Amino acid sequence: MEYTEPQLTDNALKVLERRYLSKDETGKVIETPLQMFLRVANYIASADKAYGKSEQDIQNLTKTFYDVMNNCEFVPNSPTLMNAGKDLGQLSACFVLPVEDSVDSIFEAIKATALIHKTGGGTGFDFSKLRPKNSSVKTTGGISSGPVSFMKVFNSATQAIKQGGTRRGANMGILRVDHPDILEFITCKQDDKEITNFNISVTLTEDFMRCVENGEEYNLIDPRTGKPVKKLPAREVFDLIVKMAWKNGEPGIIFIDKMNDFNPTPNLGRYEATNPCGEQVLLPYESCNLGSINLDKMVDFSEGRPAINWERLKTVTHVAVHFLDNVIDSNKFPLSQIEQKTKLTRKIGLGVMGWADMLVRLGVSYNSEEAIELASQVMSFILKEAEDKSHSLAEERGAFPAFSGSIYDVEGGKKIRNATLTTVAPTGTISIIAGASSGIEPLFALAYTRHVMDNDKLLEINPYFEKVAKERGFYSRELMEKIAEKGSCHTLVEVPEDVRRVFITSHDITPEWHIRMQAEFQKYTHNAVSKTVNFPHHSTVDDVKKVYILAHQLGCKGITIYRDKSREEQVLNISTKKEEKKEEETSSVLLSPLPRPEVTCGTTTKISTGCGNLYITVNEDDKGLPFEVFMQMGKSGGCAGSQLEAIGRLVSLALRSGLDSKLIIEQLKGIRCPSPSWEQGGTRIFSCADAIARALERRRALPKTKSADTKVKQMPLHRDEKWETSSLHHRMGNVVGVCPDCGASLKHEEGCVKCESCGYSKC
Repeated sequence: MEYTEPQLTDNALKVLERRYLSKDETGKVIETPLQMFLRVANYIASADKAYGKSEQDIQNLTKTFYDVMNNCEFVPNSPTLMNAGKDLGQLSACFVLPVEDSVDSIFEAIKATALIHKTGGGTGFDFSKLRPKNSSVKTTGGISSGPVSFMKVFNSATQAIKQGGTRRGANMGILRVDHPDILEFITCKQDDKEITNFNISVTLTEDFMRCVENGEEYNLIDPRTGKPVKKLPAREVFDLIVKMAWKNGEPGIIFIDKMNDFNPTPNLGRYEATNPCGEQVLLPYESCNLGSINLDKMVDFSEGRPAINWERLKTVTHVAVHFLDNVIDSNKFPLSQIEQKTKLTRKIGLGVMGWADMLVRLGVSYNSEEAIELASQVMSFILKEAEDKSHSLAEERGAFPAFSGSIYDVEGGKKIRNATLTTVAPTGTISIIAGASSGIEPLFALAYTRHVMDNDKLLEINPYFEKVAKERGFYSRELMEKIAEKGSCHTLVEVPEDVRRVFITSHDITPEWHIRMQAEFQKYTHNAVSKTVNFPHHSTVDDVKKVYILAHQLGCKGITIYRDKSREEQVLNISTKKEEKKEEETSSVLLSPLPRPEVTCGTTTKISTGCGNLYITVNEDDKGLPFEVFMQMGKSGGCAGSQLEAIGRLVSLALRSGLDSKLIIEQLKGIRCPSPSWEQGGTRIFSCADAIARALERRRALPKTKSADTKVKQMPLHRDEKWETSSLHHRMGNVVGVCPDCGASLKHEEGCVKCESCGYSKC
């Protein structure tokens, strides 16, 4: 069969090369995008063999699966793209693990977490069964340290694993609002340097929300005894949750009873936890496979006007459900318990991306009743077609094994293959691959500048906006640069009013419209909807509170908010008199670095890292000992370049202060990043810091010589490779920092922190 080459954007190609395409032992890419899509399509289609399909049937299905991915109409979750058809073979994105009130259970969960994270999955935990802080432990006679303390242990384990260099470890930590340690949990991330590998959410019950509404106290329940131990004013606890979310975006909230209202298998247990972004609620040991339809590709021109191609949307929905059901059979699960529980319910999560693109192409403003109505039409259509396809699969293959006793097991009801079908999940990286807007989020920015070598600036403009600007005659370089500065055209009179109305960005939209859109999609989503509600920096705590209450009233299953620039505000640290006195006592013995001579000599080592070639220059003193270090990356800029300069300065300061380089090597060696590489000869370089340690280590192994006799390999004055980094202006809404991988801006969207440039995602 003939397979056409994918037509992907430059950004999509960069992300694929960095994170998805197969590499050899030296880190060299050995796979094309066509080969990747074909690898995935063939592996997933092959699951049909178990249901009696012929070889020709498999080939035809492979072509069908390939085409929807190649056309960027449907893209599965990242682990499927990364691992399908490979030895690892773990294809799921979402897992929930149980944490019972025993040391054995806690560390079994940590072990399971390690196995999941190294295969690219994310994990969710409910810590509500752990006994409160300072409770007695009968077996040892000691006292318990409480859920937050153990959550930090999980966090440290995740930090050590780093998901094998493809995806960083991501967790969701959950605690019920009636747990005695709830106040400590709510405030445990007020310093955003703490518990960095966790998103946290509080599960709110309907009883609690009733107490909030009525201004009543509610009971805190000891999870060991099930008995009340204390009362708290519900409004004060709710206000604390709101205040912390206003401060830095966490905790999120989960309306757990609403999630259990659509629990398809209540006979198997109640929902307690979700995956890292909160949209996939699962029973203990369940996993879920996600994928998203690109709604942008579902718009055609009919009679000279753009319109939704409902027939194509139906076809792609059916193909996607078939694909995701096959993923369950093709999956190599990290634990036998997970395989058993997953196959018992066969849950899948089909979602969408490109919603903002679809609205723009149809000429519909995101914050309009027309958009809300269209959301209802699109998502209800997808759900209905997904149910029809799941029913036909059940007729052919059988219903999910736990069908008996499920909510579908009613007289006259249809059998269904999958206990859940729809989830609106984050699409951070796969939306870059598809060239689509993220999930159901509004457009993030209409234009931005990409900074490249020699301080040149490349202007990146939303293609649909650029097309309209040129067709309507208001395009100019100056105007596009002005829009790039603001990120939005909302206040620019140079742009026609009807264009400003349609091309609206996330911070042009009031939080209420964000919630209304989320709630409308939730009506037709079996699981939940991942979305960030954006607030401007000047928003008040009361503004956030109103939106939380509105989310509950409109039937959302959870909510995540982010107030612009809130994470740039640091927690104040007040030093005690004792600390001040100690600082005074130690100041007299501080070391002073030796002055730098006008001329130094040394060596430059070139080391290949996952981010490009790193050139490390080690200069020596007059005794031939390392004296200072400089670094330059072949493909670096922005945050990466500044961090290398910072490390170089600090290492140089330590060396000039007389610190043995062996101690520096011990600190830097083995530090890991998401993009390890291999040098010729098979040496693995875990990160730039690790590369610096190895360069110093190699220099120590050389005989000490007078620096005047040392042959110097000069650092090239001009880079031999093109490089670039992108950055969005910090006034452009939900920018939360810079990407640790490429130096571009990070944004808070879909309940996660991610980079649009290289595909990095905290989740």
